[in-house]
Amino acid sequence: MENNRYREEEKELEESASKVEKKETIENQENLAENLEEKLNKTEEELKNDEKLNKKLKKKVKHLEEEIFKLTDELNQTKDQLLRNRADLENFKRRTSEERIKERKYAMQDFFSEIIDVIDVFDKAVNIKTEDEKLKKYLSGFVMVNTRLKQTLENYGVKKIECLNKEFNPSCQQALETVEKEGVESNIVIEVVMDGYMYKDRVLRPSMVKVSK
Repeated sequence: MENNRYREEEKELEESASKVEKKETIENQENLAENLEEKLNKTEEELKNDEKLNKKLKKKVKHLEEEIFKLTDELNQTKDQLLRNRADLENFKRRTSEERIKERKYAMQDFFSEIIDVIDVFDKAVNIKTEDEKLKKYLSGFVMVNTRLKQTLENYGVKKIECLNKEFNPSCQQALETVEKEGVESNIVIEVVMDGYMYKDRVLRPSMVKVSK
């Protein structure tokens, strides 16, 4: 009888212990579930935050890319403008240099244009036909001056355009009229009405001529 009572108490203790153990297991599982749920919620929140952060970063990256593109474009435009300015400056220097060289080269052009008018007067004077000996001696002085003047002009690059009996050249000659002349081909200078002159490689005054038809 007493043994039965011990067995029942032992059984009750075992059941009680089993209940406690089950309770603890359930509590542990509930706690674990709560922890897992909490971690899951936390993870979801972190993911949401990460997603927001990614969106912000993407937006910022896009903005930076646009800024970089804009700055690159401005830099290229600036470089292009600098190259153009440099080219313009080089062209300006070249033109200025060429103009200065031309100015020095043709500095006396206007002066010589007036001098050849004086030569025309001398040429007419020294070609006067006369039998007066005194006048001949007087004119001989003009001949010397005229010869010396022409030689001086030639030393400075002023030369008479030789065109008589040569093919007409419109770049340095001006045709006053065309005339038929037997035995002469067309477009030949048959008479020089007024001499023309070159100053270096420029026409100082074109020759006034008559040309064959």
